Amino acid sequence: MSETSPRPTPVDPRLLAILVCPLTKAPLEYDREAGELISRKAGLAYPIRDGIPIMLPDEARKLDD
Repeated sequence: MSETSPRPTPVDPRLLAILVCPLTKAPLEYDREAGELISRKAGLAYPIRDGIPIMLPDEARKLDD
C-alpha cells in the first residue's frame, strides 16, 4: 500500500472564532491546506489533528521568516 497525505479535517468555524494563541492571546489564522492555526505574533503554527486544534506550544511548529 502506498501512503497518501491525509486530507485536513474541517474545523468548526464557531470554534475558530473563539480560539486565540495560548501564549500571546492574539487571534489565529486558519491555514486549511496545511491543517494549522497560525499565530503570527508568536511565530508558531499549531497543528490540527482529526479536526481538533492542538493548542500546546510544545506541539507547535516554528514559522519560517
